[in-house]
Amino acid sequence: MVRLRLDLAYDGTGFSGWARQPGRRTVQGEIEDALGKVFRLPEPPSLTVAGRTDAGVHARGQVAHVDLEPEAFGALDSRNRVVPLDDPVADRLPVLVRRLAGILPADVRVHRVTVAPEGFDARFSAMSRRYAYRVCDAPGGGDPLRRHEVVWYPRPLDLDRLNAAASALLGEHDFAAFCKKREGATTIRELQRLSWVREGDLLVATVVADAFCHSMVRALVGSLLPVGEGRLPVEWPGQVLTRAVRDSAVHVAPAHGLCLEEVRYPEGEALARRAAQTRRVRTLGDTPEA
Repeated sequence: MVRLRLDLAYDGTGFSGWARQPGRRTVQGEIEDALGKVFRLPEPPSLTVAGRTDAGVHARGQVAHVDLEPEAFGALDSRNRVVPLDDPVADRLPVLVRRLAGILPADVRVHRVTVAPEGFDARFSAMSRRYAYRVCDAPGGGDPLRRHEVVWYPRPLDLDRLNAAASALLGEHDFAAFCKKREGATTIRELQRLSWVREGDLLVATVVADAFCHSMVRALVGSLLPVGEGRLPVEWPGQVLTRAVRDSAVHVAPAHGLCLEEVRYPEGEALARRAAQTRRVRTLGDTPEA
């Protein structure tokens, strides 16, 4: 089998999230179906993704991988082009990118396809994911041309309060208070960065962690916004964190303000080692090595 790495982006507005679902339009479904057509496969191949995004969430730096038989790459050849038989993937991948662009809808794009290095796993080899959350607190509302990627907050937000509250959430913790618990899955994560900057009426949160639980980023942002407007004390999100149970007072922020910006991976032999470490069920103090 040949493993390909796909670097892709999408506008999540018209999708029911990443994961394929019967009867629903999903990012995974669109890309897998397009790959099936390009490679002329009887069934679409299965993609493994770095992070499953929810309905309405966007991505600029999403990463996925797919495993294909070497013989499948013959579908990329043309009558006017000869490729050495002993290297069935050589020089074919730019053709794949172009053909996907001709099939995929305008709200999802595969920008780059490469042969994955040995040990690479789009999900388990990842060292960190970086998200951005965008909020506008202009009194008259946000830019209508950015309404699908920026959330309007109707009250003024204080940047210093947002960052002071965010600082208490950094580090390795049990983030059960900000996650939807799944059977057999841990909610222990290492939050490496959570910081806000202001650009005029736009506030942007950068959120980086080794991994995220379901709805974790939006719940973290949702706990900080009422602090930023002064309705809750700066200490409140940190107090919620220490209780390590889902708190009904934490409101999940709207999906369309969130975008997956980057997934980072180690190099060389560290890829397989990282994947093996990530597959372990974590406990506090057992952070996987980079």
